[in-house]
Amino acid sequence: MPFFPFKPGGASSLSASVFGRDMAASKLFVPSSALDVPTPFLGATLNTGTNFPALGSRTVRFPQTKCGSANVMLFINGKLCSPKSKYERLSDNLVTQPEPLITPKPTSRLSIFSGTANPSLSKEIASCMGLELGNISIKRFKDGEIYVQLQESVRGCEVFLVQPTSPPANENLMELLIMIDACRRASARTITAVIPYFGYARADRKTEGRESIAAKLVANLITEAGANRVLVCDLHSGQAQGYFDIPVDSVYGEPVIVDYLANKMHSKNDLVVVSPDVGGVARARHLAKKLSDAPLAIVDKRRPDHNMSEVMNLIGDVRGKVAVMVDDIIDTAGTITSAAALLQKEGARAVYACCTHPVFSPDALARLSGGLFEEVIVTNTIPLPEEKYFPQLTVLSVANVHAEAIQKVYRRSSV
Repeated sequence: MPFFPFKPGGASSLSASVFGRDMAASKLFVPSSALDVPTPFLGATLNTGTNFPALGSRTVRFPQTKCGSANVMLFINGKLCSPKSKYERLSDNLVTQPEPLITPKPTSRLSIFSGTANPSLSKEIASCMGLELGNISIKRFKDGEIYVQLQESVRGCEVFLVQPTSPPANENLMELLIMIDACRRASARTITAVIPYFGYARADRKTEGRESIAAKLVANLITEAGANRVLVCDLHSGQAQGYFDIPVDSVYGEPVIVDYLANKMHSKNDLVVVSPDVGGVARARHLAKKLSDAPLAIVDKRRPDHNMSEVMNLIGDVRGKVAVMVDDIIDTAGTITSAAALLQKEGARAVYACCTHPVFSPDALARLSGGLFEEVIVTNTIPLPEEKYFPQLTVLSVANVHAEAIQKVYRRSSV
């Protein structure tokens, strides 16, 4: 049975200074260890009728009061408790803690919404997670302006917006910004922009004077629109993550490509991984390591003089081997087809091209389907219409990669 002793000295959760005109200051202490349940100590009085403050206040003065004549009176839960002896027994006066007036908030739910840039990938991501896409209305007015309205409440939700900024890049980027703004104004708890293909990523630095660094500008726009986090796939340059003032998580399409090649290439001894330019050496080296430490070759392009044509040199041996070229983006396909022609000239038995983002500008189709490649392997970060398909094309899905990353972000685990 706990007691509530008052004695000078010792540790305390409450102290009251008592001052008289003819005495030095002294203190009364209430040890916090005397309470055996979390019942708040609401106040105490001296014989002058002056109240102690509530717990948390430290000092109060009592003029013209002598410490020796002070009679301590306790108030517990608003009830006066007169001392029955030198020490007041508290067990008869304690009451149970009142029920909270506000019930705890339910755990926030996860909502996934898709823009119009790649709805098929968004549906695959939601399906991998066992979810349905959220209802959203996206319209375009005749003057080109974009209208976005969420068709369900996202208040307190953790929202993931799937929208690559693929061609047409400006329209899809603006749509993403308006989607973020709509979620922010609808009181979403967090907003994560899932951008499988990050447009303008190649404009990450100045190559000549008086140029814009558009990648930084786009990062600022996404941040200012209200996004709390960005999830990207195979960002063109890793340092572009630093353009954002919010967390950026990166996933990669490489595991999907590696699994496909590992099942397709039964013999790894005649395999060589090729980087189509010097800038992609790190990417090619990483893929080669995943493919049983396959040998590496590099296509080196250089222009000896301003008035001379570009010269391509091969660093490495591809004679009699299957060459697998890897890049993050195939746009016009000029670089990769020129490299493929060089590999065939150097004696490669077959040439494969792999990339994560198939931008496929109009000239690319004729180059890729011209007979230089045994197979062109890409992922579905960018949707391809039927007119851009050709016999050598293989499209792999990265939905599972994105679904796993979204689950980890939602569960606050490492991506």
